[in-house]
Amino acid sequence: MNADCDGIIVVDKEKGMTSHDVVSKIRKKFDIKKVGHAGTLDPNATGVLVILLGKATKLSNQFLNEDKEYEAQIKLGEKTDSADCDGKIIDVRDVNVTQQEIKAAVLKFMGEIEQVPPMVSAKKINGKKLYKLARKGIEVNRPARKIFVKQIEITKIDIPLVAFRVECSKGTYVRQIADDIGEELGCGAHLTELRRTRSGCFLLRDSVKTANLLTMSKETFYESVVRV
Repeated sequence: MNADCDGIIVVDKEKGMTSHDVVSKIRKKFDIKKVGHAGTLDPNATGVLVILLGKATKLSNQFLNEDKEYEAQIKLGEKTDSADCDGKIIDVRDVNVTQQEIKAAVLKFMGEIEQVPPMVSAKKINGKKLYKLARKGIEVNRPARKIFVKQIEITKIDIPLVAFRVECSKGTYVRQIADDIGEELGCGAHLTELRRTRSGCFLLRDSVKTANLLTMSKETFYESVVRV
């Protein structure tokens, strides 16, 4: 096989790896010149990462615009500076809420809503990525933008933990939904787990686990690539 493979492979990214890590390892192991992805996953998030190879890298913007689906878990009573478990706890409050109050609060985030991008996101303001400013202790005003949550469904409540499934438009920050749910309930919250189960038409069940991917032979890898 040569370095001119054109196509797509769906990876089930494991926790602890960045999306760039996956891209870099594929490029090096399988000797492919052009490798990219269609939508970043945070290091502690797992699940569907759409990897684009060769000429398919030109399709990145097309796939970035697709809806996404996630399974998430939040912890009530603790607010962090990043809205997820990677951040520092900045507020601890008692959790005096009922399951019905939790369900009602979560449902308020279905439909078209306005969301302020978190400071730890890769979104650019005046040409600078927010997370790079956050690392320097700089916080800037971020204009809210409209997103659309097609479906949000609680799958388990075990206070202080709440698990839910969400289908949403591009550019939705689930960690911000977690933080906003906490504020709605008055007890604070942060995201503890996030797994992307779908990105556009690409499903988790069709993915290759990162560990398996990195032990594949070149022949097996190329057989797994969907040609475009």
